[in-house]
Amino acid sequence: MTRLAANLSMLFNEYEFLDRFAAASEAGFKGVEYLFPYAYAPKTLREKLDDTGLEQVLFNLPPGDWEAGERGLASLPGREAEFRDSVIEALRYAEALNCQRIHAMAGLLPESDNSEAFKAHQETYIRNLEFAAAEAAKFGCKVLIEPINTRDMPNYFLSHQAHAMEVLTAVGADNLSLQFDLYHCQIMDGDLTRHMERQFSSIGHVQIAGVPDRHEPDMGEVNFIALFKRLEELGYQGWIGCEYRPAGETLKGLGWINKLGLD
Repeated sequence: MTRLAANLSMLFNEYEFLDRFAAASEAGFKGVEYLFPYAYAPKTLREKLDDTGLEQVLFNLPPGDWEAGERGLASLPGREAEFRDSVIEALRYAEALNCQRIHAMAGLLPESDNSEAFKAHQETYIRNLEFAAAEAAKFGCKVLIEPINTRDMPNYFLSHQAHAMEVLTAVGADNLSLQFDLYHCQIMDGDLTRHMERQFSSIGHVQIAGVPDRHEPDMGEVNFIALFKRLEELGYQGWIGCEYRPAGETLKGLGWINKLGLD
């Protein structure tokens, strides 16, 4: 059974953030995800979940200085202490919100990318993920890593599926999994069905958006009907995060759910 989670950082932007929980519930969603919860007290968010009967599915660790362009800390040499603090803060929220998945954004490579810089980032990334997974295990929580396309996020450290699988193998933690975003995968690697099949045992969460414009999933080049069918055949029982930018009003665009046979 397909379970769809509304990404409240992208959907229902017609409302103030805290009002998006009720809007998502009224639209039929059972779960929510979003980029960051840290602008609000855990108690406030917990109340919104309780009031609407929604499940908190996923959110990201603190990413560093987002406004200054930082996109995660996990691979950044010299920022290890800050990353560890971000893990503890994320798990404080995860416990309060009963959220079983947190995403550790990798961060950006320096503009002057070279093999030595990549090696330093890779070593830092693996050490930091080992720490994050060990801490998250104390709470029964999964840590996720996600390849993000370099068109939307230039210089992002983790951009290909093969690299993500290498990292998962190097860390070797049972609660470290792949956040498999079909939009990012299509842009960087393509071959969505085969990637899904090869990596299925490592997938901890799935996200979707239409390609190439990141609008509703029925807009663009990807056959989501076939992909959802294959996910079901493989036995996927997790959530599918709707992380797209509506082409118009959120509610008017939700017809794709019925169109893809997910009602």
